[in-house]
Amino acid sequence: MIGVSQSKVSYVRGADGSPLALSDLPAAHAARWTARHKTNIVAAVRGGLIGLEDVCRGYSLSVEEFIAWSEAIDRCGLSGLRATRIQQYRHKT
Repeated sequence: MIGVSQSKVSYVRGADGSPLALSDLPAAHAARWTARHKTNIVAAVRGGLIGLEDVCRGYSLSVEEFIAWSEAIDRCGLSGLRATRIQQYRHKT
């Protein structure tokens, strides 16, 4: 589990609309990043479950990478993060 500072919320809504707690987030050394994993990470930060600094440190992400995930979700939803569709959605405005 990623070491995080005390959160003010106990859960947020995940990618599929179900409750998402810190214990539901992917392991820090996940072998594979799925679109759902990325969406859940973004939902956790946006909902205040975990801080951006904690996510970046725990998952070895840059702020720019997190922002790219967030913007892809805003533009195209979960589909915008699918590796097989990344070129199709990358330039969509």
